Amino acid sequence: MNSIDRRSFLKSLTAASGAAVLSIPSALASNPKARVVVVGGGFGGATVAKYLRQLDPGIDVTLIERETRYTSCPLSNEVLSDSRDIKTLQTGYERLARRGVKMVHAEVTGIDPVGKKVTVTDGTTFGYDALVVSPGVDFNYAAIKGLTQEISDTQLPHAWKAGAQTLLLKKQLAAMPDGGRFIIAVPKGPLRCPPGPYERAAQVAMYCKHHGKKKAKILILDSNDSFSKRPLFEEAWKALYGYGPTGMIEWVSGSSGGIVEEVDPTGMTCRTTFDEHKADVLNVIPPHHAGKIARTAGLTNSGAWCAVKPMDLESTAHKDVYVIGDSCVGGEVSTGNGFPKSAHMANSQAKVVAASLVAKFNALPAPVPVYTNTCYSVVDHDWGFSVVHLFRVENNQWVYIKEGSGISPVTIGTGKAAKPVPRIHRKIEAQYAAGWLNNLMADSFG
Repeated sequence: MNSIDRRSFLKSLTAASGAAVLSIPSALASNPKARVVVVGGGFGGATVAKYLRQLDPGIDVTLIERETRYTSCPLSNEVLSDSRDIKTLQTGYERLARRGVKMVHAEVTGIDPVGKKVTVTDGTTFGYDALVVSPGVDFNYAAIKGLTQEISDTQLPHAWKAGAQTLLLKKQLAAMPDGGRFIIAVPKGPLRCPPGPYERAAQVAMYCKHHGKKKAKILILDSNDSFSKRPLFEEAWKALYGYGPTGMIEWVSGSSGGIVEEVDPTGMTCRTTFDEHKADVLNVIPPHHAGKIARTAGLTNSGAWCAVKPMDLESTAHKDVYVIGDSCVGGEVSTGNGFPKSAHMANSQAKVVAASLVAKFNALPAPVPVYTNTCYSVVDHDWGFSVVHLFRVENNQWVYIKEGSGISPVTIGTGKAAKPVPRIHRKIEAQYAAGWLNNLMADSFG
């Protein structure tokens, strides 16, 4: 490593935390190998595997993922409105394999953090020097009386993991009569893709508007009292579909009776604290918690989520184990400025971990991370908006960076001079959304 310009190398590592394109330091290829095992092949796991190989080809990387193809949750609501074919959201792992990532398609059944090994279904074990766990979220079905995973898979799809349930929900929407009621039950946060339920309401309304169901009702029963991008969603709902008790879309907050406590799949009803609601389509999203393997491995510290260290996302429960993506928690959660559970954030966290591990294995100073997130919401073919989050680490704490962070404006100007944002801006952001996802998929799985 003495022959490498350390300053230049550290610059490339720091860039890894901010979604920049990295160069491969060729001299690293001759280093002795370290073994890194990655559990979970979503946006987080795929990205960390890719960038470990790209930054240091001398590192032996094994990615363990049950499925052979991945389906993106971002923009999967567009499948419901017939704006997108689900195949456009799917990708394989061939390009990662060509980069030298060892792909293992199996389910992880055990993690031994003391012996530093991972076990899969057939009993095969994989030793590691560092383990990256990116299992996404699982669902607490028992939190809603009458709901089970089987019922979600066959009758009341949550479709919060894109795939078969997305297609089932789309089929149910297509069969819903004009004047029918589509209910979305939103769990208490934190949840994967915080703006997702409200984008879904708009995408369902768009389908109804253009497919002979203009008398349909989309009722959002929300366990929360507010939601991400609320002014932007409400502006769009009012302008496009009608919003409120007499509109196509209606939102009920948790404190107003929006918390769904029980479901009856036979009668297609759900019960809240105050009311019973009957639906033609009942889209119940259960409360979330960290993926099963994270919980069984003790990475959740007996809670719902995995606590991690700000600088490198190493687990606070086990040394040399790093947790990224939806299963980990960080940031100023109490103020609403915590890490969002999103694909872009998982991608950013993965780059931080890759950079940190490469520095560690090459006896270099740890890079200073910056965590980034961008999230687009599309509410009509030509209406979109976005939010950007940036975080840095100070005094071993996550700090939200106001400069550079932000959200699409509702108006231009202030006070009496305020004017609505021109529709062309919304149209451009809707177009940006497709490009953003294409770039994110290529960056993570390419």
